[in-house]
Formats: sequence, C-alpha cells, structure tokens
Amino acid sequence: MKRRPTRRIILTAAAATVLGDRAVRAQVSNRTFRVGILTAVSPQVANWVAFFDELGKAGFVEGKNLIVDRRVVDWRVVGLRPEQTAASLVELVQLAPDVLVTSAPPLIVAAQAATRTIPTLGIADDMVASGFVPSLARPGGNLTGISLLASELDGKRQEILMELVPASHHMAVLADLSTKGPAEVEALRGAAAMRGVELSIFPVAGPEEIAVAIDKAQAAGATALNVLASPIPHNNRKIILDRSAALRLPAIYQWPETAEEGGLAAYGPRFTKVNRQLARQLVKLLHGAKPADIPVEQPTEFELVINLKTAEALGLTIPPSILLLADEVIE
Repeated sequence: MKRRPTRRIILTAAAATVLGDRAVRAQVSNRTFRVGILTAVSPQVANWVAFFDELGKAGFVEGKNLIVDRRVVDWRVVGLRPEQTAASLVELVQLAPDVLVTSAPPLIVAAQAATRTIPTLGIADDMVASGFVPSLARPGGNLTGISLLASELDGKRQEILMELVPASHHMAVLADLSTKGPAEVEALRGAAAMRGVELSIFPVAGPEEIAVAIDKAQAAGATALNVLASPIPHNNRKIILDRSAALRLPAIYQWPETAEEGGLAAYGPRFTKVNRQLARQLVKLLHGAKPADIPVEQPTEFELVINLKTAEALGLTIPPSILLLADEVIE
C-alpha cells in the first residue's frame, strides 16, 4: 500500500525548494559570470538587444554580474580568411567564458573545432541535419541551442508566394547552398512543379553575388523570388530589398522583421523572440545546467507579415485569402 505524503513532508519539501531557489539567486548575485559571443552581425541590432534584455529579466546584467566578450566576424566578406574566425575563437576560449554563444552554422562549426568542453549555444537551420547534435531531446555534448525548422518553413514560404502571385509560372529561389542540401532544393522544385510553377535556383556565396543573382533571375523570366533562410541573405537583406524593388520583383523572406523593413512578405518566427529563447537557455547554463541535459528548442510562434505599401509599389494586388491569414498587415 502506498503512503500518501503527510502535510509535514509536503511543507518540508516546499521549504527546501524555496531555500534552494534562494541559494541559486544568492549564488548568481554573489559572483560574476563571463560569456563569450561570436556573431556575424553587430551586437547593436534588435535581436541582440532583445537577447540582453531577456538576460536582464533573469538577473544577469552586463557590467554588474556579467562580463561579455564579443567578437564580430563575417566569414563571407571578401578577404576575410577562415583562420581569422579561428583566431577570434581562440581568443574567446582563452578568456575561459562560462558559456560560449555563437550565431550561424559556420560559426558553430568553428566553435566546436575550438572547444568541446566549454558549454556552447548556437542557432542553426536544422541542428540535427547539420550534424551538430544527435537529437533535439538529447544533444549529448557541450552544444545546445535553437533549431529553426528552416527546411519546412522554406517550403511554406514557397506555398505562400504562389498564393501571393498566382499569375506567376516561373519563380526563383535565392539560396546559400552551403547551408542548403540538394534534397531540400529539389523538394522545393518538385513542390512548385506540382503547382505548374517552374522554379530556378540562384546560389549566392557572398554579398557581392546577390544583386547579380537577382538580375539573372529576372532575365531568366522569374516573376517572384523566395529568399531561403540563411545568414548570408539575411545579413545582406538591404541589397535584396533594394534590388527586388528596383526590378519590381515580389519577394518573400524568412523573418517577419524584414517585411516591416520594406519586404513584400515574410513568414517565420520573429528573430527577436528567437534570441530571447536563446537567452533563456543561457540562463539555465549560467545556473549550472549542462548543455547535454538541455534539449535543443524550436520556435513555437510563426508570423505572416504582409506589406501593402510594398505591394502597391510593385503593382501587386494581395489576394483577400492571404490578408485574412496575415498576423500583421502594413498599410
């Protein structure tokens, strides 16, 4: 026969929990933590601002109980050698941070090459398919973070684009093929073909190739553009926004914020929310959890944003069905 816990036992357990929480808070307030960040974008952009705001809500404040060592690198800028990224990581590792935070798959690769012992956080299109972790539930090593569901969302954006521009029978994909496998690209092409749409793939490996690729897409007859999820297109989105506007080429993007910046449409998780999610994982690590015990998370909220100002400039009428689905319509 099982004994039910007595009120005394329950109260004792509750008191132990409260005392344990107080001990953790005291530990946080009484020591200074060091975090190393390797990123391909400026720490002043909105997503990193959100990241540190979320840390502050948990009691971790830079200059108070948190030292942040930042290294900003762009592995695709002409003239930047891979060893420069490696050098930045060596510097960070030598500072012995409590946690190393990276953004973008190539930086995760470099971080894993630099250390297999320092707890590391990262964001990737697909953490499992990229080979960073064996499973989302059990990452198993010194790395955990956010897996963006990018493959599924690239396909969903393709569907939305076909609804946005129903008269288009030839569309283009702008892709960094270093982050996209052949199977993923062919799946997009096959899905488009089933809807009677020809899909042309235009790879880009750096900012200097983006405008050229968009020009080639229009010259080939493409009348709409799906910008696949990847750091290179996102970090150089101003080029895409300007060129697609000049060519009157409707385009859909990964992050909702891009539509708010002038893109026609975007569908996916909000970048600032993803970074807040990453910050909450960092808090767990700073409290002493091991990366192997923290499941890789995925975004749970997705937004469709339509910019009617951009649609008007493109001479495009947005179908009412899409407007009804939109989470935000910019007028």
